Amino acid sequence: MGNGNRALSDPLFRRIGAIADRRGVQAYAIGGFVRDYYLMRPCTDIDIVVVGGGTGGGIAVAEELGREVKSKVNVFRNFGTAMLRVGKWEVEFVGARRESYRADSRKPIVEDGTMEDDQRRRDFTINAMAFGLNADNFGRLVDPFEGMEDMEAQLIRTPLDPDTTFSDDPLRMVRAIRFATQLDFRIESETFAAIRRNRERIKIISRERIAAEVEKIMRSPRPSKGWRLFDESGLLELFFPQLSKLKGVDTVRGRAHKDNFIHTLKVLDNIVPHADNLWLRWAALLHDIGKPRTKAWDERVGWTFHGHEVVGSKMIPGIFREQKLPMDERMKYVQKLVFLHLRPIILSEDEVTDSAVRRLLFEAGDDVEDLMTLCEADITSGNDAKVRRYLANFALVRRKMKEIEEKDHIRNFQPPITGEIIMETYGIPPCRTVGVIKEQIKNAILDGEIPNEYDAAYALMEKLAAEEGLTPASR
Repeated sequence: MGNGNRALSDPLFRRIGAIADRRGVQAYAIGGFVRDYYLMRPCTDIDIVVVGGGTGGGIAVAEELGREVKSKVNVFRNFGTAMLRVGKWEVEFVGARRESYRADSRKPIVEDGTMEDDQRRRDFTINAMAFGLNADNFGRLVDPFEGMEDMEAQLIRTPLDPDTTFSDDPLRMVRAIRFATQLDFRIESETFAAIRRNRERIKIISRERIAAEVEKIMRSPRPSKGWRLFDESGLLELFFPQLSKLKGVDTVRGRAHKDNFIHTLKVLDNIVPHADNLWLRWAALLHDIGKPRTKAWDERVGWTFHGHEVVGSKMIPGIFREQKLPMDERMKYVQKLVFLHLRPIILSEDEVTDSAVRRLLFEAGDDVEDLMTLCEADITSGNDAKVRRYLANFALVRRKMKEIEEKDHIRNFQPPITGEIIMETYGIPPCRTVGVIKEQIKNAILDGEIPNEYDAAYALMEKLAAEEGLTPASR
C-alpha cells in the first residue's frame, strides 16, 4: 500500500519530476490526491509542494510546466502559489512552508521550510502524506505522521498537538467533523477533546468558510453524523443556536414529547436516498425549527406545537442570512416546504377530499413531489404498523393528486379571470372588491364548485359582481 507508482501513472507526474530535477529542487504530490488514491475516491485536483528555490520555487516549476504543455498559469505571488490545468487535472504548486500564528488571527506568518515543516502544518495526518516525484524517489510515500495507519484505522487525527492545530486555525475543527462525516471516520479521542476545549475560537472564523464545510456535510451519505458531532463538540450552539434549541425532552406528569433534534436528524438521513437536492435536505433539517418557540402543555392532549410550521417558515430568511446561505429562490423553496410540511400529513389522516388535494397542488406547485418526499421522510415512529399506515395513506394522497392534476390542471394555475378583466368589465379602479371577487373565483375552482375554465369563471364573476352592486361599464 505504500508505493504510489500506480497513482502516478499519468505522464504528467514524470514531467513535473523532470522539471524539478533540472531546477535542482524536490517536488512532491501531497494531501488530498494521495489520500483519495488510497481511499479509491475520484480526484482531479493535485497539490504539488516544491522544496528549495525559496517561496517562489513552486511558481517557477509551474511556469516551466505551463510553457511545456502550453497551458495558462495563474500566479498568486502574495501566497507563493500558482495554478494551471493540464488535461483533466487542476494542478496547484506551492513552495514548502513553515507557519506560525498569532492568537487573534488564523492568517499565518509564512517562511520557507523543509518538507517535514510543510507536512507538519497540514490539518490531519491523512492529509499530510506525500509521493516523491523526483527521479531518485519517484512514487515513494513520505508519511512522517503515520497517516497511512490512521487511514487503515479510519481515524481523523492532527499531526501536531491538537490544541495548537485548532487554536491556530479554528476552521480545522469544522473540517475534522466534515472529514469524519464524508469518509465515515472516527475523530481520535484527544483530537475531539481539543475541539471541545477550543470551540469558542470558532467565533473568529467567517460564516462563509463554515458554510462551505457545512455544504459538504449536507451532501454526504449520512449528514446526521456531522450535526451530531457539532452538537457533542459544543460547536452547534455557538454557530447554529436555533438547531441546538431543538434538543431535549420535557416531561409533565409522566408525559414527554420526542427529542426534536434526534427526530430531525432521522428525517435528514431518511431523505438522503431520495434527494441529491441540497435544498430539500436543508428543508428536512429545518422542517421543525419552529417547535421550540411553539411548545406548550395542554391538559387534555399533552404537549403541542401548534403553528410550528408557520413560525418555522418565518424563521428561514433569518437563518439563511446568518448562515450565509443564498437569499434567492433556494431560500424561498425551503421556506415553502417548511410552511407546507404538515399539509400532506393532515390530508392522509383525514378523508382525502378533492378540494384539499386541489389546494395542496395549487400551493405547492412544481414542488409538490419534493413536499411528499419530505413528508414521507418525516415518519420516524418506532411503531412499524403506524409507519405502514402513514405510507399507505400517502400513497392514496399521491394517487388522488395524479387524478386531480390530470383532470383539473391545478398545479401552478392562474385563475382564468384576472383583476384586469374585472376592472375593465365594470369600469372600476384597483380596489378591495376586485381582490374579493378574484379570491372567490379561485376558491370556487379549488373547491370544485366550478371547473378551471374561462366561461364558468366569467359567469361566476358576473354573479358575484351583481351581489356587490356592480354593473358592466358601457362600451
